Amino acid sequence: MKELTKAEDQIMQILWKLEEGFVNDIIDRIPEPKPAYNTVSTIVRILEKKGFVDHKAYGKTHLYFPLIKREEYTQLFIKNFIGNYFSNSFKEMVSFFAKGDNMTVGEIEDLMNEVKK
Repeated sequence: MKELTKAEDQIMQILWKLEEGFVNDIIDRIPEPKPAYNTVSTIVRILEKKGFVDHKAYGKTHLYFPLIKREEYTQLFIKNFIGNYFSNSFKEMVSFFAKGDNMTVGEIEDLMNEVKK
C-alpha cells in the first residue's frame, strides 16, 4: 500500500470521520480557503485508484467511502516511518523522541507500560 500525500491524507481524514460522503460533504469540512470542486473530485478519484476509497453511484453523483480503516493505515504508516528513519527499531525511535522532547523517566515508564499492553 502506498503512502498518502498531504492532500490525500486530508481527504482521507475527513472520509474516515464521515464514513461516507459526497464530494460536497468533503469540501464542507475543509477549512478556508476551500479548494475547487474539481480538485477534491480528482483527489478522491486518485484515492480510488490507489485502493483507499470506493463509491456507490447515484446517477451522475458518487457517494465515496473508505476501503481501509484509519487504524490500518496508521499502523502501516508508522511501520514505514520506523523503517525509513530508525532502521526498523522501535527502540531507536523512542530513544530519539525521548531525547528530543526531554521526556522524564516517569513519562518513559508510562510509555513502556502502554507498549506492554
